[in-house]
Amino acid sequence: MADENFQEDIDNIGQIPIITQLLDVICQTTGMGFAAVARVTEERWITCTARDDIGFGLKPGDELEIKTTICNEIRENNKPVIIDHVAKDPLFFNHHTPLQYGFESYISMPIMRKDGTFFGTLCAIDPAPHFVSSPQVTGMFTLFADLISFHLSAVESGKKTETLLQEEKAFNAELEKQVQLRTLELEENNTALEKMNKELQAFAYISSHDLQEPLRKIQTFAAVISERESKNLSETGKDYFKRMQNAAARMQTLINDLLAYSRTNTTDLNFEDTHLNDILKEVKLDLKEELHHKNAVIESDKMCRATIIPFQFRQLLYNILGNSLKFSSPERPLVIKIHSVIDFGENLDNPKLIPNKQYCHIRIEDNGIGFDQKYSTRIFELFQRLQDRQQFKGTGIGLAIVKRIVENHNGLITAHGEIDKGARFDIYLPVN
Repeated sequence: MADENFQEDIDNIGQIPIITQLLDVICQTTGMGFAAVARVTEERWITCTARDDIGFGLKPGDELEIKTTICNEIRENNKPVIIDHVAKDPLFFNHHTPLQYGFESYISMPIMRKDGTFFGTLCAIDPAPHFVSSPQVTGMFTLFADLISFHLSAVESGKKTETLLQEEKAFNAELEKQVQLRTLELEENNTALEKMNKELQAFAYISSHDLQEPLRKIQTFAAVISERESKNLSETGKDYFKRMQNAAARMQTLINDLLAYSRTNTTDLNFEDTHLNDILKEVKLDLKEELHHKNAVIESDKMCRATIIPFQFRQLLYNILGNSLKFSSPERPLVIKIHSVIDFGENLDNPKLIPNKQYCHIRIEDNGIGFDQKYSTRIFELFQRLQDRQQFKGTGIGLAIVKRIVENHNGLITAHGEIDKGARFDIYLPVN
């Protein structure tokens, strides 16, 4: 079968409305048993359409080896070949083509495109001799080849015009769509740009993906040297390598947190009606080892359903509960309490809520080391840390991620703390 490069030519010939009638007239007028239109190139001979009354066996898309045909000679000379009786023809009586295919009469007329290039041939064969060299037959073949060329040009021009119209229509539709999208994005972004600029200035200079590969190499080489060359290092050298590995580990944590922060953007707003108990179960399972290590307990009542972005909300709970675990008090077992309720804004303790709108209010509180209430706003800013860096590891990004996720849900979050007594986070998500 023909490949994709020639399928369009086959389809175009098939769309010529009179092509079947032309082949019928050829066979009926000349007595020939096989007539066809072939696409011919220097290397290929492919059937575009055929009438076969002698069982020659070719149908559209079938191919003959080009060197076994006479059509390549026709392509080179742009002249027809006409044989009434092969056995009596001085040029073709011993030619390989009629010997291979077993025909005695043959006529093939070149089909030229409108631009003068060669397309293929209109040909006919029969195992018996026929008088095809008469002016009537050759004139008919010349006329039919011209008709095929004319219709082929019309089909190809029509397709080009249709393609151009479709492309123009698609372009205009896409342009209109893009204009609408850009207008909408500008309206949304203009309100957020001023707020995001400070965060972007802190974040834009860091290309987290570009940092990953060299950092991995540092960690790998440091581990190899520390393992294989340890005996050659002084105690000071070993200490330096340990510090370098710790610094690389902190850098890896920072990169991961930055990536998590960058992914909590407003392009992933796939909201789903979700039971928050299901999300909490997943997060508790993720933190199982940390909870066991800290001897911590999470107490929660039946949580409400809410329309949320599940994977972002899972990150939110993970970060807040992880924050409680990190800043637990060494003097008492950690207890984290989670409570949720759906109520109207006027009944909830936050003046920024719309009074007659319903919210899912989620409260998460712990009995950890707490913080000074004067830092209740600063605690959500990027890279902000209220505790000693040596005593409590972290990057200062976790709660910034939490705040961005709440904002992606069009909600509000507040923090309340008291030193050495604990911290409380109140999240308000609008219902529906």
